[in-house]
Order: sequence, then structure tokens, then C-alpha cells
Amino acid sequence: MKRFAFTMLELVFVIIVVGIIAVLAMPNLSTNPLQQATEQIAGHIRYTQHLAMIDDKYNDKNSTWFSSNWQIWFRIYQGRYYYEVFSDQDQETNSDSNEEAIDPLTHKNLGNGSSGVGLPDNKDVNITGKFGITEMAFSANCKLGQGGKIAFDNLGRPYGDVSYDPNDRYYKYLTQPCIMKIKHGASDQNATLTIQPETGYVSVVYN
Repeated sequence: MKRFAFTMLELVFVIIVVGIIAVLAMPNLSTNPLQQATEQIAGHIRYTQHLAMIDDKYNDKNSTWFSSNWQIWFRIYQGRYYYEVFSDQDQETNSDSNEEAIDPLTHKNLGNGSSGVGLPDNKDVNITGKFGITEMAFSANCKLGQGGKIAFDNLGRPYGDVSYDPNDRYYKYLTQPCIMKIKHGASDQNATLTIQPETGYVSVVYN
């Protein structure tokens, strides 16, 4: 009866592979709050675009259908920045809890859960409270009040708002990049996040 065993080379190979997997699985203990915040924002902008592309809001029976396109709205309340990802189905300009996207990773609402302005229960989108972001500045084409907004149509094309003009199908359509400048107060570090017109491609530069 033959007996099978691992050779020394095979054992060494397995140990190396397990070691690589363990290193990749280890959490990054040297965290950078600005980088974490910016990458989360970039990811949720891409997620907003994805939702818009799979959930076409066109409705030829509603002349203001465009207002319900998926959007990500950066807002400020009591000096703190947060954002909401939602489709304004009732077209009342604010998000309701049932209109907000659900984060596929945490299963939490990406918003404040109410129709008004206010800090969200989901602390992940309170980017001042969680990451220490103290300033956000937006280029004119995506600036809204003290914050900013990016919306997407069913082809994934970015707009600076969901405002609708019946005489202009491409009202608020981005023809120039939307530029967001993000500052982390404690470290005085900055990041620039850019959303390209037409494609909605998101890129980040740290400075």
C-alpha cells in the first residue's frame, strides 16, 4: 500500500502562499483619514452612476422626470459636511429615507434618513465627524449653495444638478470637469477629486 506525503518543496510553497494571503488580509493600521474619506467619496460617486445606469428614470408622461435621476448631494449642517445618495422620486427636492440608496457593504442608508437637512444616523457619510474633513469646495458647474451636487442620467453622463428645463434636454450637463477640493483640518492635507464630463470618470490627486 502506497502512502502519499507532501514534499518539503510543496510545504514551503504552501507556507509562502499562506503568508502572502495573511499579509493581504491584514488591516492597514497606518490609516490616512483624508485618503479614506476621498476614496469613500469617489466610490460612492461611482455607485451613484451605477444606480443611474441600471435604473433609467425616463418617463414620457412626466415633463419633470429628470428631477428623479440618481444624485449625490454634498451638504453642510452645523459646520459638518455629509452627503446623500438618492433618487428624488416625489420630486420634493430633498431625500426621504425610502429614496436613499443602500450601501451594499454596510446595508445602511446613504443619507440622513429624513426629508430635511440634518446630520445622518449613518456616521459613514458624516465625513467631518468620521474623517475630520473641514472644508469642501466645488467648481461652479457642480456647486450648490455651500455644498455641491452630481447627478447622472441612464447613460452614466454627469450633470451638475437634477434641475430640468423642458427647452433644454441637457440643462446642467457637464461640459467641463467638476472639481472638488477636500481638506483635512488636523493634518492640513488636501485632495482634489475630479469628475470628467461625458464619461463621469473619477480621479483623485493628493497635494
